[in-house]
Amino acid sequence: MTELAKRGLIAAAVCSTPFERLGRTQARVLGVPDLTLLMIPHPLGGMAIDVVKTRAAVAAEQLVRLIREHAK
Repeated sequence: MTELAKRGLIAAAVCSTPFERLGRTQARVLGVPDLTLLMIPHPLGGMAIDVVKTRAAVAAEQLVRLIREHAK
């Protein structure tokens, strides 16, 4: 994702809430401190598929907003 963002493309990474700080640190270290993180609730492992789908929908909504913002 960071390489795409460096090329000026719309890029984001999915990150669960306890790992937000790590995700932001990694983005900064990799040269893209403003990389968008699509935040989802934690955990995903061991969750029923309907819960996973709901969390994926949350990330998808954030991604659509990101794309729309960049399209302006």
